[in-house]
Amino acid sequence: MKDTCKILHRWFNALRRYRSSFAEELESIPKNGIYIIFEKGETYDGLDRIVRIGTHTGNNQLRSRLYQHFTKENKDRSIFRKNIGRCFLNKESNPYLKVWNLDLTTKERRKKNASLINEAFQSQIEKKISRYIQGNLSFAVIEVDNKEERLYLESRIVSTISLCGRCKPSFTWLGLYSPKDRIRESGLWQVNELYKEQLSDGDIKRLEILIEKHN
Repeated sequence: MKDTCKILHRWFNALRRYRSSFAEELESIPKNGIYIIFEKGETYDGLDRIVRIGTHTGNNQLRSRLYQHFTKENKDRSIFRKNIGRCFLNKESNPYLKVWNLDLTTKERRKKNASLINEAFQSQIEKKISRYIQGNLSFAVIEVDNKEERLYLESRIVSTISLCGRCKPSFTWLGLYSPKDRIRESGLWQVNELYKEQLSDGDIKRLEILIEKHN
């Protein structure tokens, strides 16, 4: 039986790896595509374990999306950062988790919840997230220009990895402190597109073609 998850890990591990400070390498990152994130200490069958797969909806927004995740200190622009912050707060049983969970994207919501927000403390959490990302995370990218294909492949890759019974998180993975059941159970920093349709044989062939362009 084909171990698709292992194939994906082997392919993605072989791609060029970027770190959080990727500004100097920006031109080598495609404008449209799928990103694959790895985390220090997380392994699967001797390879770096995939901990998140993502993409973007807007045209030519891959670089911007990566900036929101890895550099911009604003948890309301990155669910990835928000989930890491949730783990830090939940690990400490910090009651500020309730405030951190609030969506403060709009001016109206910030004004409505102004009495609850501790700006200085939130800034501390954001910097802690950035330090964690800088010290532990890396990513690879696959160029996929077509939006529908990006979203389709992202969903199938996420589902394929989440349905694998072998690529599980280590006992020290930060995500195990997540208040989100799906993050803890899947070993992935995401809750959407889990446990759905896996990659078909045709999808795998198409993905291989896309990956070969980076070799």
